[in-house]
Amino acid sequence: MPRRTEKTTALRAAVIADSDTRWKWGALTAHRLTAPVSGAPAQRVEISGLLLRGRATPTPRQLAEVGDVGIPADRVREVTAVEFLHAVRDEGYDVVVLALVGGAVQAMLHGIAALRLPTRPVLVTGYVGVVYEKLTDGLLLRHGADVVLANSRHDAQRFRTVYEGVGADASAVTEAALPFLGGDPYRAEPGRDTLVFAAQPSVPESRADRTYLLRRLVEHARLHPGREVLLKLRSKPGEHTTHIEEHPYQRLAERLPGGLPPNFRLVYGHMGEVLDRTDLLVTVSSTAALESLHRRIPTAVLTDLGVREALGNHHFTGSGLLTSFDRLDGGGHPEPDEAWLAGQGVAADGSYPAAYDTARARVTALLARGRLPDPAPYYTPATAPGYLPGILARHH
Repeated sequence: MPRRTEKTTALRAAVIADSDTRWKWGALTAHRLTAPVSGAPAQRVEISGLLLRGRATPTPRQLAEVGDVGIPADRVREVTAVEFLHAVRDEGYDVVVLALVGGAVQAMLHGIAALRLPTRPVLVTGYVGVVYEKLTDGLLLRHGADVVLANSRHDAQRFRTVYEGVGADASAVTEAALPFLGGDPYRAEPGRDTLVFAAQPSVPESRADRTYLLRRLVEHARLHPGREVLLKLRSKPGEHTTHIEEHPYQRLAERLPGGLPPNFRLVYGHMGEVLDRTDLLVTVSSTAALESLHRRIPTAVLTDLGVREALGNHHFTGSGLLTSFDRLDGGGHPEPDEAWLAGQGVAADGSYPAAYDTARARVTALLARGRLPDPAPYYTPATAPGYLPGILARHH
């Protein structure tokens, strides 16, 4: 990828993230976007990490659990929104990945526009996983970035429809894929039978629903004493992640009548490493389902609490993956629909390495233009006078 300026021999990129999962997405995305375009010579790349100070700023334990994302610890620091804008002004970044919640992305876009820089970085944003809620709101808050990454063909079509539907420029929408798909294809091992439930901090949200899922997992473990049942947790009590967890499974497990069977465990760790030993991945709507499907691991999406937008499992209609604990208890597991997988960017056909080619080429073209115009988000004091000021006040 050619550099935009002559002030350094390296391409300089920065990632700003406000939670553990967005840090993982942003850092890996930055690496994929700054890799050489096919046939072009490699260039030295320097990537800096900026953690936005707030409720969900990742703890050292959470950063360690995310795993190696290719950014040395001495190049990662915590910043406020104002400090980030100063860094954009002073550091001469060529590319900045905004791995933030929608409102924070909007605030940073307006902040960068207000800097009136003679040259500014290419601004990239996107989503860390399945987009199942606030589609229009979240997309319009991200409008104004040079590149809005979509994790699949399905998402790219939805994103463009939203932008075009409000009369906004949709050219920034760029199809790519989740940057953390990978790992070895699934292969059953004799003597191993492991079910992993991928927990989510706020899906479902209520104590009753979370207790129901925990109880069914424990009952499943008792029904299948030869199967290891793992409840994969995202965070420890008191830690925050992208979504607030009001009722941690750890606390609910302590109160479960009858205790836990010996073949049932609560586990932490890097999801990719957990999937290395998974024979069946079960979830309500976690993005871990896409990671699992990419590796051809048997995967099930639960309907026990309904198929509802609030749960996010409506995203999986047409996937062939919807099932219930009753069916899992009986030994069944669903078979994925191949056409649905293709539309979701789950590239079991081997095309995944090329998934970022289009996005990489777009960033390269933007860098080659030299001076870019100031960001021009859809939301302005004229289009959203009753909404935008609150967004900016909350994040500046």
